[in-house]
Amino acid sequence: MDAPSQDCTIEEQCGVVRFLWAEGVKPVEIHRHMLAQFGQSTMGQRKVYEWVERFKLGRTRVTDGHSGRPSTSRTQDHKSSRKAFSPQEYRNYLNYITNALCCKGTM
Repeated sequence: MDAPSQDCTIEEQCGVVRFLWAEGVKPVEIHRHMLAQFGQSTMGQRKVYEWVERFKLGRTRVTDGHSGRPSTSRTQDHKSSRKAFSPQEYRNYLNYITNALCCKGTM
């Protein structure tokens, strides 16, 4: 057997979980196989069980789809509903925030 692969990504490990689960291997055995192969970089046993449950529910992708920044709504309705600050209101707001953060000072 080759040396354990220590630099395996989570996506690759999820692919292993999906493959072995499809082969009928129980989650506890999947985790044992992964520990033998990936060593300390193996996902936890609970995560293996979570991924098996996801695959049982019909999930096919091995990424969790949460990469990058969350999107924000930029519709015209939201833009027009924002209150525009006057310069004095803006200064008052900044002073309020500055004082609330215990950074005494004025703008």
